[in-house]
Parts: sequence; structure tokens; C-alpha cells
Amino acid sequence: MKNIQDAYIVAATRSAVGKAGRGSLRNTRPDDLLGNALRHILTQVPTLDPAAIEDVIMGCAMPEAQQGLNIARIGLLLGGLPNAVGGITVNRFCSSGLNAIAMAADRIRVGEADIMIAGGVESMSLVPMGGNTPSMSPEIFVRDENLGIAYGMGLTAEKVAQQWKISREDQDAFALESHQKAIAAQAAGEFDSEIFPVKIAHRSMNLDKGQVDIEWSEFSKDEGPRIDTSLENLARLKSPFAARGSVTAGNSSQTSDGVGALILASEKAIKTFGLTPLARFISFAIKGVPPEIMGIGPKEAIPAALKLAGLNQRDIDWIELNEAFAAQSLAVMRDLKLDPYKVNPLGSAIALGHPLGATGAIRTATAIHALQRRNLKHAMVTMCVGTGMGAAGIFERC
Repeated sequence: MKNIQDAYIVAATRSAVGKAGRGSLRNTRPDDLLGNALRHILTQVPTLDPAAIEDVIMGCAMPEAQQGLNIARIGLLLGGLPNAVGGITVNRFCSSGLNAIAMAADRIRVGEADIMIAGGVESMSLVPMGGNTPSMSPEIFVRDENLGIAYGMGLTAEKVAQQWKISREDQDAFALESHQKAIAAQAAGEFDSEIFPVKIAHRSMNLDKGQVDIEWSEFSKDEGPRIDTSLENLARLKSPFAARGSVTAGNSSQTSDGVGALILASEKAIKTFGLTPLARFISFAIKGVPPEIMGIGPKEAIPAALKLAGLNQRDIDWIELNEAFAAQSLAVMRDLKLDPYKVNPLGSAIALGHPLGATGAIRTATAIHALQRRNLKHAMVTMCVGTGMGAAGIFERC
């Protein structure tokens, strides 16, 4: 039996996140977007032989239509990777990208692979939340104990706000702070090292020449942060989820498009190809909670991941707590007594967007680059997951 070995991240990149339906990536196919990400990340490790890559594991929350047909394999072929490289798509909704990273790390840790690529991709412009043709089991509606599975995400956030007594004012203040931190981070160039530019084609009919003209632009800045966000503007928004509710579009995550990718390697591969490790994968945990309060999931996953890592909460220097909703983020932070100065220092999904299956990889790329820039040691990436789960992963700067 082989000993457990370490898995290291040697490259991490992401696209800027676009607004679903009206943003820069609205017409970009997710398989093309993934192909671009894979082409770019290989440029970060020029000494790596692509033929040494064992597998590509990609998360996708709605793997159908334009992001169906095993988008991991399609994307790697479009990205120019060798035919011999395998590809598999995984789905654990909002934690799909983080789960893909953990699965890739595990292949390396047990000695089955030396080089893996992992990440996530999602186009909520082309494939809506819930997919194109959702069909739930009738048993969900027959038995009361199953009904929570069918709750919309907004309603689960309302349930959390009620049970944890999270006020509307606190939710809006949290949302405003997310935008303010993200805007400050953009101005300071905090995301520059992790974002690769996506070329966007703009087509127009040239009637004089009888042809379609194409102009190209580069997309490299997250579209979600709004400089005009204020408590007054947020207070005017009504809740679409419940009568006299407190959860609004302003204190919820944005629907988005984006991709994130990481290359993981064993110590042997690092020596063979002369790679520079950025971070070491330490642990990953998944825990279930009642579906009707799915947002509280990180409250259970975080202690489990810390236990596996042999760390205490105070050992974590940087926490990416995905902001599905302000209500659930605040509930988790208060219950676990998380240090607010360590949580989402650059903002999160309320400002930066939440392209479902890609978010785990995007937030991991942000955390790993932040550890490097700020000379910090440990980072944690955590999120709630639809149907009642929480996920958490921990990384250590090399």
C-alpha cells in the first residue's frame, strides 16, 4: 500500500466574472471559455509536458446544453491538450469547482497521478439556474420531510434569516461592504495576477461590403462590483421570495458566467519539470444539513475540514466564504465566531458574482494568490451547497 503523499498547486487562474444575460461573456460558449482557460494556464508552467497530465476534472452545476457532453473533455480538446489526456465533469452544485480540486488532489495523494488539472466552469447566461428542463420527483411534494428539497434558494435564505435572526439592515450592510471591498481590490490590482484576459468577438453587418465585420476586445475585469451601491439603494429593493421578507437581489449573490482552473502536482512532478509550488492542498470536507436551511452548510463543513487538517480556526489567515446570501454568510460567521477581518477581504459573490460550478475554483485561485501576495500561511475556501450541504477546503502557502 502506497503512503499518502502531498499534492501541490503549481498554477491557478480564472476569468473575470461576467454578469449573466447582459455581461461580456453572455454569448461565449462555456466549452470555449474552458478551452481558453486551459490554454492560458499551461503558459504559466512552460516546462511542463502536457502529455504528463493524467486527467482534467471540471465542476459544472448544470451540465447540459452548451455545457453538456462532458464539458471537461470537450474543453481540454478545444484547449489543445493531447488526446491522451482524460476529462471528467463533476457536479455538486455550488461546490463543484472545489470538489474537483479535492478529487484531483486525492488522485495525487494516493499515488495514482502526478499531474492533474481541476477547476470549474459555468455559463448562467446560456444555461439557467435549475437547467433548461428541471423535473423533480413527485415524492418531494408528497412527504413533508422532503419538501425542503424543492425550496428555491431565496426561500432557504429567508428561513436562515428568520431562524438566526439576521436583520434586513445587517444583510444590506454586509452586501454594501462586499461591493466596497471588491471595488477597492480592483483599484489596487489585487485580482490582476489571477485573471487571464478573454477575447470577445463583436460582430456587425457591413452592408456596403456585404460581409460581417468582427472587432475584438479583451475582457479582464469582474463586472459585478457597483460603485453606486449604497444602503439607501439597497433598502429600496423588495424581497421577491417571501411576503415581508428580508432577502433581496441586492443582498444575494449575482448570477454569473466564468471559469477557474488549477494545476496540481506531486513532489516528484515538481522536481521532474522544475515547477514552483504555490500552495499545498491540506484537507476537504463535505457535510449535509436540512435542505430548507441549506445556507448554514459551512457551519458544519468548516470544523470538519479543520479537524482533518489538524488546525484550529485561529490558524486560518484568509477565508473565502462564498456569499450565496448575506443572511447565510452572517449566520455562519456568527455561529462559528469567524474573524470578520479574515472573511472575504476582497469581497465575494454578492459583489463579484457566483457562476455556480466555477465558483469553488475561482475563489480558490483568489485565495492562493492572496496567500502569495500577503505572505500568509493558511487559506480556507467554503460555501453552502444546494439541497442542503456545506463544503470547505484548506490550503497552505508554500
